[in-house]
Amino acid sequence: MEQFAAIDLGSNSFHLVVAREEEHALTVIDRERDMVRLAAGLDGKNLLTPEASERALECLARFGQRLRGLEPENVRIVGTNALRKANNSREFIARAEQALGFSIEIISGVEEARLVYLGAAQTLQGDRGRRMVVDIGGGSTEIIVGDKSDAVYLKSLYMGCVSSSERFFPGGEYDQFRMRSAILSAQLELESSTVVLQSLAAEDFVGTSGTARAINNVLRENGWSETGITREGLDKLVKKIIKAGKLEKLKISGLSEERRPVFAGGVAVMTAIFNALEIEFMRISDGSLREGVLHDLIGRVLYEDRRAITVLELMKRHHIDLEQGQRVRETTLALFKQVKREGLLKRERRLLGWAAQLHEIGLMIAHNQHHQHGGYVLANMDLPGFSRQEQGALSIMVRLQRRKYHPELIEDSAYVRSDALGLMTRLLRLAVLFNRGRMPIEMPDIQLEIEASEAMVLKISENWLVNHPLTAADLDQEVGTLAAAGHELRIVKT
Repeated sequence: MEQFAAIDLGSNSFHLVVAREEEHALTVIDRERDMVRLAAGLDGKNLLTPEASERALECLARFGQRLRGLEPENVRIVGTNALRKANNSREFIARAEQALGFSIEIISGVEEARLVYLGAAQTLQGDRGRRMVVDIGGGSTEIIVGDKSDAVYLKSLYMGCVSSSERFFPGGEYDQFRMRSAILSAQLELESSTVVLQSLAAEDFVGTSGTARAINNVLRENGWSETGITREGLDKLVKKIIKAGKLEKLKISGLSEERRPVFAGGVAVMTAIFNALEIEFMRISDGSLREGVLHDLIGRVLYEDRRAITVLELMKRHHIDLEQGQRVRETTLALFKQVKREGLLKRERRLLGWAAQLHEIGLMIAHNQHHQHGGYVLANMDLPGFSRQEQGALSIMVRLQRRKYHPELIEDSAYVRSDALGLMTRLLRLAVLFNRGRMPIEMPDIQLEIEASEAMVLKISENWLVNHPLTAADLDQEVGTLAAAGHELRIVKT
């Protein structure tokens, strides 16, 4: 039986879960957690401090040992709000991938919300009607409304237990004014979404992840709730924190030492959610982001890839020419096959294929500069299933499919494997060029090689070029365009 693993690089904690798939069901066989507090390691310039980076890397080295022997396709590692905010996240990710031996994805807040809901939905028993799932993390809070396994509304808010604790309870000082300010600030963050969330009429309220579970444990241990989180129990907890006055005096049964420094901020955010959305009771789910990542990963490998569904939905919604997209995709992947030994990965083949299918998405705005329109659209819309790096790579490939080639866009992107992204982009340019006629043609026997000097050599039939003078002219122009950007393309006629 195959093993699958997911790692959630949260703003407060890092989580590892390993499972095996048995007859369409997951059996968890190992878990590991470490309170890294990555968000607390961001300085005033939103740079991860060396101390925070080292804490994280030590944890990931331990996780990496557990992952040894697993197939790369069976492992997915996602970073959330702290890594979204960190201005030096690219440097950290390069070191972290070396420690782990696997690639890391930074996901958007909306994608995080989708995966949180997926993880919670897999573990909830019984249908109690439309549900609202709340996940209070270290730096962000995700609120999702859905019916059974399908999310209908996803929201990611910039508030969490770490950020709230640092802002309103610095030095571990508690009083009524600080707590009231923390709650009101969270309610203000919620304000723009409150009407929509209330209109969705959720009947079942579910809390997931560390903050909700910690609050639930404390309420139960102190006899303030038999199960779940209640409004009355939250009120008693708020009074208990205020009465403690200081972090060192915050001794509450059921509250772990590692959770204690960020507990007040989490309670403030949860209280604000209860107040704004008029919640009386919230049950707790065992499933969260990491379980959602795991289910999504297994879907990619064994069943249905959410990213492929997203691409098809985009093509239909924006009336992209399906046949042209397929022609460019086939040509691109044929070229990819010839140069894959240059270090390109299996996952990059899929990414390149999706870029080919979406390369004309900018036509929905205008034909003039449609490559620029397409790049902008793909960079800024929500793409369920895609990480930020993948989305950025799609955007850049579509943006650079024609006209001037800008290598600086590739070098400055969040995609760590910039050399691979550059090569994929040049392959797409060639495929678009060959399919300019927008109709089925008999493609020539093309041989594509990459020399040690990184020059790209394209061997093609001279007779075919004579019969396709427009393509021959386009190829000559492409040689000059790439040369101006520092890349050599040679056309060898056979």
